[in-house]
Amino acid sequence: MDKRRWTVLPTRFLWLFGRWCLVASAVLLQTAIAAENRCTEIAKLKLADAKVVAAQHHSAGRFTPAVGAAFDVAQAYCLVEVVARPTPSSEIQIEVWLPEAAKWNGRFWGLGNGSFAGQIAHRGLGLRVGAGYAVVATDTGHQADPSDSQWALRQPEKVADYGHRAIHLAAVHGKAVTEAYFGRKPDRSYFSAYSNGGRQALMLAQRYPDDYDGIIAGAPANELTNLYSGLAQFQAHLLVNPAAHLSAAQLANLSAAVLKACDHLDGVSDGVIENPLRCNFDPDVLACNAESSANCLSPAQISGVRRLYEGLHLTPDQAAVGGLSYGSEDRWHAFLYGDKPGSAEFYAPVLGFFRHMVQDDNGWDLKQFELDREGQKAQRKLAVVLDAADPDIGRFVARGGKLILWHGWNDVVVQSSFAVAYHAKVLRSLGPAVATRTVRLFMAPGVEHGIGGPGPDRFGQHSSADGDPERSLGAALRRWVEQGVAPDRVIAVRHRVPTDPTTEVIRSRPLCAWPKFAVYRGQGSTDAAENFNCAE
Repeated sequence: MDKRRWTVLPTRFLWLFGRWCLVASAVLLQTAIAAENRCTEIAKLKLADAKVVAAQHHSAGRFTPAVGAAFDVAQAYCLVEVVARPTPSSEIQIEVWLPEAAKWNGRFWGLGNGSFAGQIAHRGLGLRVGAGYAVVATDTGHQADPSDSQWALRQPEKVADYGHRAIHLAAVHGKAVTEAYFGRKPDRSYFSAYSNGGRQALMLAQRYPDDYDGIIAGAPANELTNLYSGLAQFQAHLLVNPAAHLSAAQLANLSAAVLKACDHLDGVSDGVIENPLRCNFDPDVLACNAESSANCLSPAQISGVRRLYEGLHLTPDQAAVGGLSYGSEDRWHAFLYGDKPGSAEFYAPVLGFFRHMVQDDNGWDLKQFELDREGQKAQRKLAVVLDAADPDIGRFVARGGKLILWHGWNDVVVQSSFAVAYHAKVLRSLGPAVATRTVRLFMAPGVEHGIGGPGPDRFGQHSSADGDPERSLGAALRRWVEQGVAPDRVIAVRHRVPTDPTTEVIRSRPLCAWPKFAVYRGQGSTDAAENFNCAE
């Protein structure tokens, strides 16, 4: 055996390996430099009524936003900042995050805003760019905490930016930036958001049907003026009728009574009402009498409870809108009643809405609210720019658009009845045949605003369009748009630690395309989705 040969081979291998590493490093360095250069070049892009103010390449790793906690981004990206000024009063901040060319999946994703907006959804940008999407978000034209509406005082153009204009311009400019960076247009475009973001989603389908191919509108506050009018009416009612206020103990008693009456209607008693519309609870069963407990309800209190279940009558001859669902009572204390009149979580945003958007008066008092005065004024002044109530989405579906609506039955922030009512109007507008091919509504039993509550509350409603389309609304939308497979059910799960999706799944349940809902087959575990059928 030639010992010199065995001595030379490892040396040669190490030399070749070292050369390969140098070449690979050089290629990676050149790729990184090219990506950085491409990103920097975007700063020269010309946009109508808008300007690119910054374009910077970021490596994968920690991102620390100006507001909120730091988070990790899974891959390198180009962060492009745009300011749009469609009117002299406008100052719309837009951010577009772009993955490196080799990692782009060819798709564009738009994000929405909660409450009064005012901030860019950086975490959502990071999650989606990490999954390979070009993604856009906007502050809708003002910088403020989402609970603050002071920016809207005597600023009608900023209100219009917030209402609909900013999300449209974010799509327009975001796609222009994406095309300039990658050298081609996105293959498909998606938008998803909930709450006020769900309202934005429906605005896009109704007003700007060319912006997105697939839209997810969760817990949509689409009748925003009616939503705030109903909340204002109830808060004003408590202020002038403090005897109508309920304590936390009384509300707990009410919640228990509702569950006792309606929990079993789907064949399972599990603390979740599957279809609250089948519940016929009467709050009079809690009326005080000589033998009642301390947590019984007075006539004034029962009247207030009925108001919440029934909803808002804008005029005597108009059907009520915005009634709360049976099963949602656990959250009434925090959001609607508080420890005393004027202390509920809804009080400040409702007051702000009417002060800053309706009355243009920073000193206006909620005690002054009258439905036939302030409520009607809100409708006349703001519905045209804030409400996304038009059921005619014919232009959106004509070009192949697909819309998924979803809502938690136990939602108190945005009443679930808004989604059910809007879906019914869309069916009538499009006709059942067209609507079946283009629109789905999923109602989530026991789920509160966006997430949380006693029901299975995770079904991919906040994720990107990756993963299992049988278990993720985002993935179901993408499959529907790109493969033509309409979703008729999606599996929702509940984790042992509800706030930690890495913990064990302890319950699964199908969410059925409305008007169907899950019904237990009568055999097998009631915590397993496979033991339920979708039925009307």
